[in-house]
This record gives sequence, structure tokens and C-alpha cells, in this order.
Amino acid sequence: MVSKKAILQEGNSAVALDSMIIKSSADDSPEADIEAVLSDLLNNYGTTLLRLCFFYLKDVHLAEDAVQDSFIKVFKNYNKFNHASDIKTWVTRIAINICKNYLRSSWRKRIDDSAVLEAIPARDYTSGIEYDEIVRVIMALPAKYKDVILLYYYQQFKTREIADILRIPQATVSTRLGRAKRILKDKLGGFYYDNE
Repeated sequence: MVSKKAILQEGNSAVALDSMIIKSSADDSPEADIEAVLSDLLNNYGTTLLRLCFFYLKDVHLAEDAVQDSFIKVFKNYNKFNHASDIKTWVTRIAINICKNYLRSSWRKRIDDSAVLEAIPARDYTSGIEYDEIVRVIMALPAKYKDVILLYYYQQFKTREIADILRIPQATVSTRLGRAKRILKDKLGGFYYDNE
């Protein structure tokens, strides 16, 4: 289980983490450093992954399980990571795949998503739109649009990184992002604004 302390201590030291990973992969005993790397991964990306998994699964407990499964998979497959992409991209791809596997399970198909969405607490933003309304609209999007919106706005990945995570061309990411924003604008009415 992801510890609350680790979730609350998320930081932005990706550069230091990447240098630690490169250093540990150059050492003769990568197994000795894997715990330090995993600890840093959890500290740096634990909260971000928990948020991402929650948006996919709509259940905090399943999201915690998905994050835990993601780090177990990272631990087991760390020696296969080829450093062709950023470590955050790789870990995020693993978390998304695990969430999609959870959603495909026969048990999950029997859950009433509308009842789960009702349990999400509402928070007001300065724009006047309630948080739960935004979540409902985003979660109602088709998966291909929901993925890019979550990764771009909630996880703050660049389109190039999203393309790596979803394994699609960068132009496709841009197209899906544009279409998703148009859908959100239509569904949210006058409350939607694009600040870019």
C-alpha cells in the first residue's frame, strides 16, 4: 500500500532522480540501488500516479492498489528499462496499463460508475464550476480523449511525452486534445475557457 507520508512528500526532483537512475544502472550491483530508486520514484511521483489512477478508476482504494501494483511492476522490470524515455513516462505508462486492466476485469464491469461519481466531493474553483461537474464531464469523454486530457491538464505532460506514454504519434495527441477541448467547451457551456 502507498504510505500517506510518501504521497504527501511528492517533489519535483526529476533531474536528480534521472541522474540517480543512470548512476545505478552503471553500477555493478543495480539491485542494491533499486530500493533507493524506487523510494525516490514513490516520493516524486506517488501522488501524481495516485491522482491519475483515481481519475481512471474513480475509487481511491482501487487507485492505491493500482499505484502499488505499478511500483511492484517497476521493481520487477527495472532491469528491462532501456532509458529511451524519461522514467516518469515509463512509470506512468505502467500505471495506465494497470488501470486499464482493472477496468477490463469482470468484477469492475459490475460496478455502477454513476454511483461512484456521486461520492466524489465537490470543491469550488474561482471560475465557479464545481469540481465534481468537471470530473463528470471528463469521465464521460471517450477513452481516447479522456486519456489526453488527464495526461495534459492533470499530469501536466507535454504532447511529446503523452505520445510516448500512449504510443501514438504526437500529431494524433494534438488532434485528440483539440477535439476533447471542443467537446468540453460544448458540454461545460459558458464556464469553459482556454487559457492557452
